[in-house]
Amino acid sequence: MTDPNPMPARGAIQMRLVVEAPDYEEAVRFFRDVLGLRQEGAFEAGDGAHVTILDAGRATLELANPAQKTYIDEVEVGRQVAGKYRVAFEVADAAAATATLVAGGAELVAPPTETPWRSLNARLEAPAGLQITLFQELDAPEG
Repeated sequence: MTDPNPMPARGAIQMRLVVEAPDYEEAVRFFRDVLGLRQEGAFEAGDGAHVTILDAGRATLELANPAQKTYIDEVEVGRQVAGKYRVAFEVADAAAATATLVAGGAELVAPPTETPWRSLNARLEAPAGLQITLFQELDAPEG
């Protein structure tokens, strides 16, 4: 009998978010050189096709219903601004990282703001049409 669940017992091994970047060089520069994501590989194919794979640390998939998405926008920005997708990066110092990314070409949407869930979150418009949240956990993890 065929197993109806083709995924390994543990589930997915890796998540990759694939983003089409019309200004590819600018997007690579920003996410690799400014945000500091480590380059794992870069590949070329015919007709000028390029891809760069950047390590963003641990990946999670956050699913939110429309009411939660609206709530997060209200807390972080004070109004609806996010499209269907937003990418969040945990950083050690949200204020410093926000300043670095703005200096590196991101547009500030909302400065670091303390949230009800005890994180310091900033919202930015980044290259490749990505809206991003930088977040710093304010409470030390239990462990």
